[in-house]
Amino acid sequence: MQQITQQPSVIRHTRAGKINIRSGNRVSLVLRATLWTLGALTVLAFFFFDYTGFRPLQAIPETLYNLQAMFLEPKLSHFGWGEAAMQVAITLGLGALATVFGAVFAFFLALGAAENLSVPWLSKSVRVVVAFVRAVPTVLWVLIFAIAAGLGSEAAVLGMLFHSVAYLVKAFSEAFEEVDPKILEALRSTGAGWWQTVVHGVLPSTFTYLLSWTFLRFEINFSVAVAMGAAAGAGGIGFELFMASGFYFDLREVGVITYMILVVAIVLEVFSTRLKSRVYSAD
Repeated sequence: MQQITQQPSVIRHTRAGKINIRSGNRVSLVLRATLWTLGALTVLAFFFFDYTGFRPLQAIPETLYNLQAMFLEPKLSHFGWGEAAMQVAITLGLGALATVFGAVFAFFLALGAAENLSVPWLSKSVRVVVAFVRAVPTVLWVLIFAIAAGLGSEAAVLGMLFHSVAYLVKAFSEAFEEVDPKILEALRSTGAGWWQTVVHGVLPSTFTYLLSWTFLRFEINFSVAVAMGAAAGAGGIGFELFMASGFYFDLREVGVITYMILVVAIVLEVFSTRLKSRVYSAD
């Protein structure tokens, strides 16, 4: 008979056929050590702050006043509502342009990265390249292209496009690899070629996932476009936010711009939810 020691944790099989239960495992130990290390570093960081001139009793009411002026008394001072709507449209256009081109490029690269649709050497090569591109933050890619191509919307679009392709290749290729192998085998057994297998087998099974990931990337690119409006001189509502906060010091105008960005983000989220629900119902 097998003997079981009544202790909580991991079960290990021995050569003698017995089952030993040991408390704790390597994963839990690493997790605990990581959490304790991060907690200790967080507490230690407070001892290295420069508290010169820091007056909590004065800073708290001033911060509350700034928040009140920003969010409870919003007001446009340096441009009108028509110009504000135009700047929001520019930011949306930058995000949409990077997303559309990124999704097209990523689709074809993902076909080469998927292990069930490509040869091993090509799949590994594409995965390594996109992993390197994805490891570099979008902001850094935008700054790199800003140096190469100059400040402007071109640098912002190229930087977002570069990172969007790497991001979507990973998402698309994983969706392609989740396709039921029986579907691919059935199509290949009927004499269907590689592209016919993709069109009639892979796309119908993964279209919902591709659409969801693409729209998710569009939401990310909109947020990045807001930040890059000032960093790369791309314009849009992000540039106006930078001017209002960094040059005019107009907290009320910052509040209006923040509310506008928040409204657009909520609209995108609602549209994404409805779009996905319609696609799922159609399937």
